[in-house]
Amino acid sequence: MAYASRLKQQIAEGKIIVAPGAPDSITARLVQQAGFEAVYMTGFGATASRLGTPDIGLLSQTEMTEHARNMVRATHIPVIADADTGYGGPSNIQRTVREYIQAGVAAIHLEDQVAPKRCGQMAGIRLMDAAENVRRLKCAIEARGQDDLLIIGRTDAMPAAGAEEAIRRAHLYQDAGVDLVFVDGVKTIAEVEAVARAVSGPKVVSIVDGNETTALRVADLQEMGFSMVFYAVTALFTATHAVASALAHLKASGTPAGGPAQHSYAEFCELVDLDFHKGLDDRFGA
Repeated sequence: MAYASRLKQQIAEGKIIVAPGAPDSITARLVQQAGFEAVYMTGFGATASRLGTPDIGLLSQTEMTEHARNMVRATHIPVIADADTGYGGPSNIQRTVREYIQAGVAAIHLEDQVAPKRCGQMAGIRLMDAAENVRRLKCAIEARGQDDLLIIGRTDAMPAAGAEEAIRRAHLYQDAGVDLVFVDGVKTIAEVEAVARAVSGPKVVSIVDGNETTALRVADLQEMGFSMVFYAVTALFTATHAVASALAHLKASGTPAGGPAQHSYAEFCELVDLDFHKGLDDRFGA
């Protein structure tokens, strides 16, 4: 899997991987167009774009892997995908890993919540026993076999049980053999710094718009020792605000003219690669 190998090489070289979140395939193309080296298929965004609901575990494994497969097809950069809790017991985890490998994603993260899971920034998170999750991560690693898929062990203990427990779990998941660990739910710079100090080796941080961690720049995070950073909701929140503004203007003025900035028709056609498909039709169509 060339994309996974690319990520591994960057991690080995000590270069931080910046992966903005994409709720859908068109946004993934925009991430690629902007020059980023990877895209994060956020479960928060996938749930919002497909169902219009919060991230509370409503999407099935089949829906999530289909979403990932479409995103891989739409881009030429590594896709890092949310795999929630693995969607069940050991056999479900084994199938989840194999399905994501077949979809072509470069990395997945598996979290330690019990059902019904919820977004790492939300209240009411319930954690599974850490030892049980270690077994589940080992199951995922075995299911990967000889494939290059990176497996990220995520803990949601920071908001649910505090920094000490989150760090303890991160160490346990490293010992289980995951490629990277991910302490989710950080909301303050002090929490990011605590993870950076206490957790050595490859690790992930998620910077969420609206909290103080956005003051940290990519260079700051690399200096702290993070290998990968997600900006899970930046594109999603920007897009929904832009659409809401455009529709409010249309409703108030009766015309889209003079509304918020938007792509031209030609720019959009370029984004969705219309010329490629026109070329196919010119050569092989009726």
